[in-house]
Amino acid sequence: MEEDIERLLSANRLETDESENKLRPKTLDAYVGQEKVKQNLSVFMASAKKRGETLDHVLLYGPPGLGKTTLSHIIANEMGAGIRITTGPAVERAADLASILTNLQAGEILFIDEIHRLNPTVEEVLYSAMEDGSLDIVIGKGPSARTMKIPLEPFTLVGATTKAGMLSAPLRDRFGMVFRLELYNEKELTSIVHRSSSILGIRIHDYAASEIARRSRGTPRICNRLLKRIRDFAEYENAGIVDLPLAQASLSRLEVDSLGLDTTDNNILRTIIEKFNGGPVGLETLAASTGEDANTIEDVYEPYLLQLGFIARTPRGRICTQGAYKHLGIPLYNTGLFDLNPDGDDSAC
Repeated sequence: MEEDIERLLSANRLETDESENKLRPKTLDAYVGQEKVKQNLSVFMASAKKRGETLDHVLLYGPPGLGKTTLSHIIANEMGAGIRITTGPAVERAADLASILTNLQAGEILFIDEIHRLNPTVEEVLYSAMEDGSLDIVIGKGPSARTMKIPLEPFTLVGATTKAGMLSAPLRDRFGMVFRLELYNEKELTSIVHRSSSILGIRIHDYAASEIARRSRGTPRICNRLLKRIRDFAEYENAGIVDLPLAQASLSRLEVDSLGLDTTDNNILRTIIEKFNGGPVGLETLAASTGEDANTIEDVYEPYLLQLGFIARTPRGRICTQGAYKHLGIPLYNTGLFDLNPDGDDSAC
């Protein structure tokens, strides 16, 4: 089960991200980051155009908010093709997919977001479309049923998923290109802040841009969301430019700390440390203690805390690491992690 909550630091797309399309780059040259993906894609697209063929099917996977949808639009733009967009949950029946595929023009891009959530029946229809360029339709029922093959125009399927492990092997094997998108570093996110601020008409200092990038959890979507909220504070304060003090004050008011953690992230860490002596603590117990849904903790909050190395999963439950204690300014002694030895020095158990 995936939780979709209206949270400032959520990497999932929110209803408040209505201006996201405005900030999307249109070409690979304007796209910041993911250098290996860009280099390979540029070669494959140039070769396909040189041969006069459609691009092979592309699978993009990785955490949400890293630019999978943006890359699909760039592929369509670079190939000079139109793009049709849908999501896995939206294609409920095989007939829905058949309708989409038969209406595609030659060379067009079909982008399916959350492709891991396709209905298995729908997915089977996609196999022949991807491999043979045709649809196998069963007409009738029982002994009189017959199969009809409908040819399709050449097309490119671009699938996007945050959970590549949930894709079936037959579907995954039909993609000619598979790319993993990685989290962004601070330098790349700073470039994105400058680019987005230029589009939004915001004047911003380099140090302020770096501060926003540092707190964006390696995700461009969060980076742009924070920038827009800081713009609101700047306009309210009648500031002509976003400098470092304004950025820091705004982020503090948004309750985003120096590592991009919000109050719920820190509450989870404090609960494990203060109520359960650093852990281990089971997921359900942690959920009850924090007042958060267990699935929300596991799918929304834990991934970034795991990336930072602030928590670890063990067979007995979640535990907090030394990094979490240091970040929260909590002494390591008198905890489950450390005992005081007879000489008065802290040593790990």
